[in-house]
Amino acid sequence: MTDSAPPASDLDLFADQVLVDPYPSYAALRDLGGVVRLPANDVYALTRYDVIRNALGDWESFSSAGAIGFNPMVNEALTGTSLASDPPVHTRLRASLTANLSPRALRGLAGSIDAKADAFVEELVEKGSFEAIDALARALPLEVVADLIGFTGSVRDNMLRWGQAAMQVIGPMNQRTADCFPIAGELYEWCSGVTADDLAPGSVGYGIFEAEARGEIPAGTAGHLIHQYLGAGVDTTIASIGNLVALFAAHPDQLALVRENPSLVPAAFNEVLRYWAPVHAWGRRTTREVEIDGVLIPAGAQVAILFGAGNRDPRHYENPDEFLVERNPIDHLSFGYGPHGCAGQGLARLEAHAVIKALSRRVERLVVGTPVRVPSNITRSIEELPVLEVVPA
Repeated sequence: MTDSAPPASDLDLFADQVLVDPYPSYAALRDLGGVVRLPANDVYALTRYDVIRNALGDWESFSSAGAIGFNPMVNEALTGTSLASDPPVHTRLRASLTANLSPRALRGLAGSIDAKADAFVEELVEKGSFEAIDALARALPLEVVADLIGFTGSVRDNMLRWGQAAMQVIGPMNQRTADCFPIAGELYEWCSGVTADDLAPGSVGYGIFEAEARGEIPAGTAGHLIHQYLGAGVDTTIASIGNLVALFAAHPDQLALVRENPSLVPAAFNEVLRYWAPVHAWGRRTTREVEIDGVLIPAGAQVAILFGAGNRDPRHYENPDEFLVERNPIDHLSFGYGPHGCAGQGLARLEAHAVIKALSRRVERLVVGTPVRVPSNITRSIEELPVLEVVPA
């Protein structure tokens, strides 16, 4: 028999203390049910692994069209992007987006990204102490993406603030969102007016305009796709690299395992993504009444997908609160699943794998100060991570 009323919680998903450390809240919500009503945010939160994975795979019931954000302004602004559309529109837009992000297309970048990461780590190890977020977690992705997309001039200087703001405004209309809308607007305005001439010839961004000229994507959408490269990819990759440095500092035994067995590098990054999901919450909207675990989500409801809650679900992962690089959770939820699985995950893996390889080659142990996290609506990242001492390998 179906109980039409899901359990409810008075939790505010976007309260400062929840954003800084959401895992106790995730556990409490999971204990209540796979679907929990959050009146404070007017959402139905999906909390358990199987529930989240099934919803991500069912785009016909859980739509992305005008629904990924938690305020109407951002959903309107994202209309026409592959992030905020469903098949068949999404399929056509994504094909152009992923053409230059497939494993085959990225294969030629692996050597240069490995070299960049190794040079960064070598220099930092020689210094002996440094601030890891600015010096590594931000520095590498910003350089890689700028070169890949073909950004030049002042755009390169604005990438960080634009990328951070683009993720922040996906949250509810709180003060963080309000403060970041003007900055996100700068990115939107630039992407609305960008042309192939603004990008380096031979770059991925230039190629998107060539695809538009050939009619492979709808006219006027090239700028939207470039917006996604910067708006959806940079901030989350920065978060993931910062997280992996912090986790290996806190768990030197796990770094030692990678150093002893370099084939563990991909598994180690999968575990980083599972243990600390870089994205806190992502939106969908139900197109029909949906029954999950004996409760009903009404048609037209805003849904909050909690990747980090699913990644720590003890129903799916044994000892989920332990960080274990040999676990190799290839089915983690942090890159999503289904049609909207992260288009840029191949590039993110190249960058993170390069950092892990460089750290495992050159570092035995990192002695760090207290990581500083600040509340952020969507991306859960470390703001500052002081490395006080490096014990070389």
